[in-house]
Amino acid sequence: MIQAIDTKTVKLSQGNLEIEAYLAQPQEPGSYPGIVVLQEIFGVNAHIREVTERIAKLGYVAIAPAIFQRIAPGFETGYTPEDIETGRNYAMQTKASELLSDVQTAIDYLKTLPKVKKDGFGCIGFCFGGHVAYLTSTLPDIKATASFYGAGITSRTPGGGAPTLTLTPDIKGTLYAFFGKEDASIPQEQVDQIEAELEKYKIEHRVFRYDGADHGFFCNHRASYNPSSAADAWEQVKQLFDSQLAV
Repeated sequence: MIQAIDTKTVKLSQGNLEIEAYLAQPQEPGSYPGIVVLQEIFGVNAHIREVTERIAKLGYVAIAPAIFQRIAPGFETGYTPEDIETGRNYAMQTKASELLSDVQTAIDYLKTLPKVKKDGFGCIGFCFGGHVAYLTSTLPDIKATASFYGAGITSRTPGGGAPTLTLTPDIKGTLYAFFGKEDASIPQEQVDQIEAELEKYKIEHRVFRYDGADHGFFCNHRASYNPSSAADAWEQVKQLFDSQLAV
């Protein structure tokens, strides 16, 4: 475990667009794998910053780009019904091609940092970011993906077009997917579909289904937080990144 980390907000340049991102990295000299952290519909808020810091303390350089930058620069919010409505509205305005470009921009930024290994990256996403993580797993640089309760993977893709699930054959590395059995937004039949596609295309994967867990079970800022499920999922994430990246 890393004892001390540095954190700051950085700007990622993509043509005329500047994307804000939260960066956390170990203070100790060394060479560390890079991880992209993908937000919920609530922006790069306190929870996402905390996850980014937790990952850095495991011995990674972690970055959380603001993937609503084009729509709502600087947006972050809490978890009231009004916040949920606003966040969903922003998520519906995103496009898969732009999201992939934003994540690639974050990866390319990580590659410029002296402490970052250049030969393989990971990503982790929650809620809307869990869906985006499934998209991101198709990028050539991504070797390990942790997708938490990403709704709509089987039925749609941001901006329209064939469902994100149809991209499963293009996944490049190992994917772990995490779902709560009480999550009404992701029926277990959809989880079955995701697992079947991963198996069909022989993607290295594991699918975790937690009894009694609802949507957002990993977030300790939400009423749906489930400590036991969150703790187990975190151990699985550590195992994934350790086995695929920390070598």
